Amino acid sequence: MTSPPQPLARTVAVTGASRGLGAAISLELARRGFTVGCLSRKGIGPEDQAVPTDLAARMINLACDVTDEAEARAALDALTEKTGALNAIVNNAGIHKQGRSTDFSSTDFAEVMSVNATAVFAMCREAHPFLTAAGGGLIVNIGSHYDKMGVRQHAAYCAAKAAVGAITRCLAVEWARDKIRVIDVAPGFTLTDLNKPHMESERFRDFITRAIPLGRPGEPEEVARFVAALIGEDIPFATGETYYLDGGQAISN
Repeated sequence: MTSPPQPLARTVAVTGASRGLGAAISLELARRGFTVGCLSRKGIGPEDQAVPTDLAARMINLACDVTDEAEARAALDALTEKTGALNAIVNNAGIHKQGRSTDFSSTDFAEVMSVNATAVFAMCREAHPFLTAAGGGLIVNIGSHYDKMGVRQHAAYCAAKAAVGAITRCLAVEWARDKIRVIDVAPGFTLTDLNKPHMESERFRDFITRAIPLGRPGEPEEVARFVAALIGEDIPFATGETYYLDGGQAISN
């Protein structure tokens, strides 16, 4: 009986690792034996749940504002200095702002694009030399199924997540020669700390359970397991695609 393949990627950087999907992804990667660089503004690692001691030993907490390119570069430098290499990065950091498009300011629109799209591109670019030095690697960008939907009061967010898909495709083609793969993981409505308050509204709860064919929102751990599986399995031919995890919501109508 053959043993399962061992993950080739050993050190993974995760942006926005303090809460929600970023924290869940960081913990799942640590559970699977990866060394995880937990990048967040505070630099203190996951905040919204307890971190077991054995997992904390595999997590390196680093301060990083993804919109500050010098700080991003310094964080990746510090991580590779501690671990010797960077094998994968998960670009998860993001913000959410919504509002009527007739009233939504250009300043707010630019901020959403800056954090959710421009910073994703910049982190990919800053990770490139480290991944190349390691002989190649994987970039996982966290998008959203909103990238293909028309959603009231979400023009900026939808545009930014559509940009993430486009960035993913372009970099996958451009960097294939460097043995760097780029994948977009696009979750649907997931019960993160930011989204849970919506479920307190009976009207919204009824809407979302009817809108999702599976009849429930996603769990952060489900997204985390999918991301960790992509990194752990290291499938060389998988690149450039957007993978949707939304319980079938976006295709149900």
